[in-house]
Amino acid sequence: MRIALVSDIHGNLAALQAVVADIKLRAVDLIVNLGDSLSGPLLPRETADFLMLQSGWIHLAGNHERQILELNEKSGFSDRYAHAQLSAEHLAWIATLKPVHQLNEQVLLCHGSPDRDVTTLLQTAEKNASLAEITERLGQVRAEVIACGHTHVARSVRTAQGQLIVNPGSVGQPAYEDDYPYPHVVESGSPDARYAILEKTQTGWTASLMTIPYAWQDMVQLAILRGRHDWARALQTGYLS
Repeated sequence: MRIALVSDIHGNLAALQAVVADIKLRAVDLIVNLGDSLSGPLLPRETADFLMLQSGWIHLAGNHERQILELNEKSGFSDRYAHAQLSAEHLAWIATLKPVHQLNEQVLLCHGSPDRDVTTLLQTAEKNASLAEITERLGQVRAEVIACGHTHVARSVRTAQGQLIVNPGSVGQPAYEDDYPYPHVVESGSPDARYAILEKTQTGWTASLMTIPYAWQDMVQLAILRGRHDWARALQTGYLS
């Protein structure tokens, strides 16, 4: 069994299309979208249209899907812009998505952690999470494979118990700043799109972290047009600084 994992697209349709084209070369059995698909200054409506056509995929809600639906005066620009671009049909589709999905007895899918869409499994802000932190965040989860997103950091960890935890990284936002759990910056150092492939072999589950170049120039110009020079710098370089 081969499963492609995409996550944190953030309205970057060009990056998503490049990833999907590469996935088609890999003979996967299933594509899973781990959420945070639309929020950002790029192409939320067009990305939603594309994703809604992928009926064979499993789609999860990320924290930004929740935040788009729960828009209020404290909402950030990225969520407000996405909400303004989306139709009632798009919002109804988002409302059907869940942050956690048990694919089968072996594989658990989540956006952040099994318990919370903004709690990370493999990172603590910009740092790799410790073994104790990972163990605590897993709680009573006993799945052989846990796929997660949210941090935009591509990483795989196999615990002492043999559980494989995989974050495919971000399809569409290679660097960002956040204030949870404290102010920090995450930078991939590359403008490339990222995804992962899980494979069940005779010896167990394996993970391959994929890095895909794409034509990011149009996305950079869109970010500049929206007044988001931080996004433009991240899309072009993989850095914010």
